Parts: sequence; structure tokens; C-alpha cells
Amino acid sequence: MEIRKDYILDRYVIVSEGRGKRPFEFKKKSDIKESKTCFFCPGNEHLTPPEIGRIGTKKQWKVRWFPNKFSAVELEGSHSFKRENRFFTSSSAYGSHEVIAETPDHEKQMEDLSVPQIKDVFGAYIDRIQKLSKVKGIRYVCIFKNHGKQAGTSLIHSHSQVIAYNRIPKLVKEKIKASKKYSRCPYCSIIKKEKNSKRACFENDSFISFTPYASRYHYEIWIFPKKHIKNITKMDNKHLTDLARMLKKILQKLKTIDAAYNLELFYSPEKENMHFHIEITPKLAILGGFEALSDDTINSISPEKAAEFYRE
Repeated sequence: MEIRKDYILDRYVIVSEGRGKRPFEFKKKSDIKESKTCFFCPGNEHLTPPEIGRIGTKKQWKVRWFPNKFSAVELEGSHSFKRENRFFTSSSAYGSHEVIAETPDHEKQMEDLSVPQIKDVFGAYIDRIQKLSKVKGIRYVCIFKNHGKQAGTSLIHSHSQVIAYNRIPKLVKEKIKASKKYSRCPYCSIIKKEKNSKRACFENDSFISFTPYASRYHYEIWIFPKKHIKNITKMDNKHLTDLARMLKKILQKLKTIDAAYNLELFYSPEKENMHFHIEITPKLAILGGFEALSDDTINSISPEKAAEFYRE
């Protein structure tokens, strides 16, 4: 057993492996009841809010994006926060909430897509970051994917979500603040140290992936560009191809244990210098009272064991 601190954040995890744990013990069958009508399938485009954009033609689209019908934020009201007193601070729920349908094929999830198809999804991510970042009052464009009921998804058809709003997320701010304590990018140094560690998973010309030293979730894995790139919008065709290949490999491994997961993009705000990365956090265990009380987590699968799983 061991308590580990995050590389640069003031965040801790207790690594406490249970005896005889194996990935197959965490297999879970999805119990999401599938609707007879899929709003995201070709032919049902009229069932979603008006389309914002697409890759491909109107009749044969590859990726398409549109407003979330059950939006958490909207581009109405004031994007500025107001303070009534020492305790009450608020603003309008200002922003844009969108859905990216990643494929017209209802039977395929992201790990089933080809490398060019995953690149098309990245193309949609890039489009939304670039365009929504220019909207007045928008400070950050959150790109994320929920896969599986335990990870928060409600529809089976493979999709990502975008929430652009008037705040830089707390975790992004913490990463930026912690990075500034070092004379150079700490993540560049972390990549070099993890490259040949027991936590290293996959590597290609442009990217490296590893299970983080203080992993908070079972089989948590991070992907970093080996060069200091701040944003996916700054990547060339080679980078995007290599990223798609690596992501596909990781998601195919998670499919073997039927893992629900969240996928989150972390990019640097324009005037900052944070190293771009993707975090994939499988949801195979339920967080309990200790996590709620302490904000620390207990992980019964060490990152070293998780890395062995990915490398198998």
C-alpha cells in the first residue's frame, strides 16, 4: 500500500491493490435500454436541433454536430459574474452545449472506427474549439466523451459533447498554476521520465501514453504529444494520424473489459502555456464517502499493473 501525490497538483491517491484482482473481474454489461428511434442516425436528422456543421455531404455525412436538445448552458443573459455579498456569486448559465455524432453507423463505437474516421472526429473538435473560442464571453471550450452508463452517457450511438462557457475549469487552472512553479514545462519532463517507466503503455512518432503515477481511477491513462504542443488546433496531419492510432489502440483494450470511461481534452488557454493532453478515466469503481470527504481516492489497481494490461 502506498499514498502517492499527483506529479504537480496537490492531489493524492491511496494505491491499495486487492489480492488476485484481474481485469475480467470488472466486466460489466451495459443495461442502457436502447430507444427504438435513434436521434443521431442518418434519416433522423430532423429529430435533432438544427445542424451546426458536418464533415461529408448532407446525404452521406461522416461526422455532424448540433446543439444539445437538453442543454446545460445557453448563449443568453450575461457572461459576467456578479457578487451579491461574501457568499452569493453568480452569472447566467452562459455558453454553448453541443453534441458531435462521431459516425453515422449506429453499431460502431469510437474504438471500432478507422484511423481516418477518428481523425474526422478530431476535425470536429478542432472546428468547435476554434469557432466557439471567438464567441464573446466564452473562456474555455470543454471537449469530452462519456462512454457507458457508469460514465454518464444516456444514448448508445457514439458521440462526444462540447460545453463552451464563461469559466476556465478549475482543474485546468490548477494545472496551469502548478506548471508555472517550474522553470520549464513540467509535463515535458514527466514525459521523459515515464517514457521508460513501468507505467509506459504505447509510443509512436508523435505521442506517448502512460498510466499516471498517482492514478485516481482503475486503468486511467493519459496521452501526451512528445513535443510541447499547447492545443489540438496546432497539430498537423501527421500528429492527428498518430493521435488517432494511439487512441484507437487504447479504446480497443478498454473494450475487452467492457469499461465505461470518460475522455477529456486538456488544452492551454490562448495566453497560457500548458502542454496539451488527453485523459481517459475508466469508471469501474464507485467513489464513496472517503473520496467525498477527503477529495483523495483509493485505487485498488496500481498504475503499474494497469500499464501491464495495456501492453499485453
